[in-house]
Formats: sequence, structure tokens, C-alpha cells
Amino acid sequence: MTSDSELGKEAAAEAGARLVRDRMRVGLGSGTTVAHLLQLLPGRARDVTYVATSWETERTALELGLDVRPFETLERLDLALDGADQVAPSGWIVKGGGGAHTREKIVAAAAERFVVLVSADKLVVELAPPIPLELLASSVRATLRALAPARPREAGPSPDGGVIADYLGPVGDPAALAARLSSTPGVVEHGLFEPGLVDEVIAATVGGVTSLRPGST
Repeated sequence: MTSDSELGKEAAAEAGARLVRDRMRVGLGSGTTVAHLLQLLPGRARDVTYVATSWETERTALELGLDVRPFETLERLDLALDGADQVAPSGWIVKGGGGAHTREKIVAAAAERFVVLVSADKLVVELAPPIPLELLASSVRATLRALAPARPREAGPSPDGGVIADYLGPVGDPAALAARLSSTPGVVEHGLFEPGLVDEVIAATVGGVTSLRPGST
């Protein structure tokens, strides 16, 4: 039996697919909701080009016949669609469960409109650890010590070869933590996405789909 969470992801993906229009340049994120989204995109609109944030997304999109351009060609996008691990009422979100948060953040910043697609169980009262990290491999031990408590993830490298780890301490003020993580030498990127990056959150349950604006969740 399909869980309510999976049904919510499917509904959110359907709402996201409806945003794709002819001749758009679209950024595709990573994760299970995006996996549902990809299946809905072939034939959705004409002359659409895509950029993928992970090898898995790119491979699946190509298998489906989508026009996927190399990430290195990314300059500006009309739309970016992605999932999230946590969405807070403040509009802050956490991403990076799949380890592609650096590219996901680049895509979000390059898009005229960044829309987050989630099942309603991803809406949280406040953000909590783990917070995904991408670290330089050459200094990972020193960086982990500076960020304690943090630990490397038992996973492969990021799409750009960085070490994937998780910050496990309290989040508290997301802006303050984001500043601390960004200022720590050896941190390539973290999974805290500020509200200013997010234009809309589409949250779905079996009962329907809700469009939320940052700060209104």
C-alpha cells in the first residue's frame, strides 16, 4: 500500500509539473519527489531545456528523453523545481539528504522562480539536525573538529567530489548557524536555504495541495 507521504510527493510533483511551460529553462533537483516529477515531464511542453543537480537525476531525465544540458552551461533559469527535507514556518528549508545541496543551491539562486515540492510531513515547527554539509576532502578532519558535533556520512562524494557530512548540533537561529557554517574554512556549502531563495512551497497531502510563501508556513 502506498503511504500518505508517497501520495503527497506524487501530488506535489504533479503540481510542479504544471508549472513547466514552452521554451523554459528548468533546473531539476534531487530526491524522491523529483523522481516522481521526472516521470511527468516528457511531452509536457515544447523546447524545454533542463539542468540537473545530480547524476541520478540527469541519468533518469536523459533516459526519459528530456533535453538535459551540462551543468557547466548553467547561467540563468526560468524555473527550478526541487524537494526538501524540512520546511520551517520562517521559510528556512533544509536540503541535502542526497548530498547534492551545493548544486541545488546554485540552481535555486540562478532561477527566476524556485519552487519547493514536498509532502506535508516535511513541514516542521522548527528545523532540527542533521544539517547536510559538503566539505573539502583535503581538510575534512580539521573542518569536522571545528564544527563538532559533526560527522562524515557513509556515502559517496558530492557531484563535484566533496565529502558529504552532517552537522548534528542544535540549529537554534538558522541565520546564525548558516553564517557560522559558511564562515568555517573547509565548508564548501551547507544545506540551510534562506527564505530569500524560496519563491513558493507546494505542500501536498492526500486531501489536496497547498501553496505556501516563505514565512507563511
